[in-house]
Amino acid sequence: MEARAINRYVGTSPRKMRLVIDLIRGKSVDQALHILHFSPKHAARTAEKVLRSAVSNLQNKDEGGRLETSDMMVKEAFVDGGMTMKRISPAPMGRAYRIRKRSNHVTIVVQGEKHVAKPAAKSKATKAKTATPEPAAAEAKPKKTKKAEPAAEKPKTRTKKASSKEKDTE
Repeated sequence: MEARAINRYVGTSPRKMRLVIDLIRGKSVDQALHILHFSPKHAARTAEKVLRSAVSNLQNKDEGGRLETSDMMVKEAFVDGGMTMKRISPAPMGRAYRIRKRSNHVTIVVQGEKHVAKPAAKSKATKAKTATPEPAAAEAKPKKTKKAEPAAEKPKTRTKKASSKEKDTE
């Protein structure tokens, strides 16, 4: 089972938020909360708020009983760019500089670890079949190699320039 939380129009740039979100992707929720709580970055506060909201959504969704945060993991966490407000700052000689105030949308998806699907283990028979390639097929096709052709000799068209000493002697 999984639940998500989205916070839209957060007032930091997406680049700064991605630095924080990359720290928690794929971690357990307990570990992610500790990372965000003790991170010195300002964007970590918003990310922690969104993560707590996703955990709450999952706990409300689960009817069988209350899930512990130690049984949950961050399945997906990503940041999309939001609206950019364009402002103008005065510049020298009557010009103006454009200031772009960026925003972002943070999405965090949390899932209970009990429900994590693990890939099925291959049987010994399938491992043996895939491990040995067929030697007959490999030897059947001879490799074509290009032989290096001898380079044809080019006639020399350069003439030796007469030096000034040779001109004087003539």
